[in-house]
Amino acid sequence: MRLPNSAHTSRPWRIHELTHDFRLEDVWALPGVFGADDFPRLVRQFASLNPSQSSSFAVRTLFVIRLKLGELLGWDGAGTGLGSRVQTLRDALPADLREGPGQESDTLPFRSLYLTEDEWAAEIANRTVHGIIHIGRLANETSGFRPRWRFT
Repeated sequence: MRLPNSAHTSRPWRIHELTHDFRLEDVWALPGVFGADDFPRLVRQFASLNPSQSSSFAVRTLFVIRLKLGELLGWDGAGTGLGSRVQTLRDALPADLREGPGQESDTLPFRSLYLTEDEWAAEIANRTVHGIIHIGRLANETSGFRPRWRFT
């Protein structure tokens, strides 16, 4: 379910330290309530998503079209991403986040920025975008949590 931006901006997330120059695009409540220890599993599942293997024909088709357009128009080539066209936000991380664990993805074009017990953030850059995905964990009344997803 899509949420107002204030559902994200009102929270004391660490990602705010890094993204003051970014425009918040979307905030979503992910479905379900998870157990207190499920956040690392949720992040691993998200990082392992592969849009080209989606059960949705529309998702698979859009993903293939985007990859082909990127190839034809040079959107994703060498020199268009992190460390070349734009500097990675990882260089701006406070020491406690930079030295912490991450959760890399073998299937998504995002690079992990940091992982804490309540947040995971990853970034992407190519010729068309420099963006951040963020998943946050909000505690609920049953000692579980509700996940929130944001794209900047």
